[in-house]
Amino acid sequence: MRVLIVEDDRIVAAGLREGLGRTGLAVDHAETGEDGFLALTGIAYDLAIIDLGLPDMDGRDLIRRVRERQVAVPILVLTARDDLDDKVACLDFGADDHLVKPFELTEVAARIRALVRRSRKGSSTRLRAGELDIDLARREVRHGDTEVPLTLREWDIMERLVSAAPEVLSKRKLVEGLSSWDNELTANAIELYVSRLRTKIEGCGVRIRTIRGIGYRLDED
Repeated sequence: MRVLIVEDDRIVAAGLREGLGRTGLAVDHAETGEDGFLALTGIAYDLAIIDLGLPDMDGRDLIRRVRERQVAVPILVLTARDDLDDKVACLDFGADDHLVKPFELTEVAARIRALVRRSRKGSSTRLRAGELDIDLARREVRHGDTEVPLTLREWDIMERLVSAAPEVLSKRKLVEGLSSWDNELTANAIELYVSRLRTKIEGCGVRIRTIRGIGYRLDED
């Protein structure tokens, strides 16, 4: 998943980026509301974390502007204001959840998982491809009673392939979805991860087909 943090406190942002990065998330950081707005309206993020006390605008105004552009990304608000009126205002402006500073990183990660699950509630979190059972909530792939061990990158690719099936998933979307601004994956790296994933799911009734010049598609045998 790719997450944007809009936070002017560099220490807080660095801690979030490091901690969330260890969980396998690709994390971008914008220090101002305007930079956050440009990022959110130009890149398809899975979730945004927005601080209310931004240097150039109130975080609530950023949320309002993003929603006016019909951007449906889940938004988690970080705030030092432990006030009911502020919490209600954030939700009214279009935020999905809020967290008061100081916070524990484990709680931030849990809120992210919950918001992403909620945003996908129209579709099942348990999918089947060939003989594979894919649990999106647990981030787990099983072949019968055996778990298929995937790295974080391999899981991200598998999740996107199975969610896109039977349509083709473009290589460009894979690169954009799995990269952050300071850690951009190359097309060659994507090919390497896909090759490793192919090997791990071989014999499971499903295969990753390369659509030359476009990307990849998950096909059942």
